[in-house]
Amino acid sequence: MTNIAKTIRERRSIKAGYMDKEVTQETVLDLLKDAVWAPNHGLREPWRFIFVPADEKEGFVEDLVKTFPPDMRDNRRNYFSQPAAILVVVMTEDPRQKQWDENFGAIGAMIQNFQLLAWEQQLGVVWKTNPHIYDPKVHDLLGVEKGEKIAGFLHLGYFDEVPPARNRTPIEEKFSVYGK
Repeated sequence: MTNIAKTIRERRSIKAGYMDKEVTQETVLDLLKDAVWAPNHGLREPWRFIFVPADEKEGFVEDLVKTFPPDMRDNRRNYFSQPAAILVVVMTEDPRQKQWDENFGAIGAMIQNFQLLAWEQQLGVVWKTNPHIYDPKVHDLLGVEKGEKIAGFLHLGYFDEVPPARNRTPIEEKFSVYGK
């Protein structure tokens, strides 16, 4: 198995159990410099990023939880306080369906690149697409403009324990040959 195949198979979404170690802006920028080499049609580069570092996270979380109903705020405060840092991925929307689909495919490829690169540094990443990413109040908080969408929040944190692998469906069950 090649190194890249091994990394693809070993990478996990790290959802909790983060170590008390800062995720620096420099680290995130270094990872993004390579991650953005993902395939993207017409080199549209349909992404931009909003980084929430450790020293801004508490204020950000307090602003973010205000967008939730009062009865959910404590739960959401705990949820968003877990990662060491958050990277918000914003996608350029295109009114043309084909280009919109291509842009979202590019975002997915770029995020996968980011996750694989982070994994090599024992930096855990989980791509979150919870309902708040569609909330206009969250868009206002983050300066997401008309013609953009939040593709997700990437929760970031260093880890020392790897969750066990979950089985995948054998590929033969999802593979067919045209004409047979």
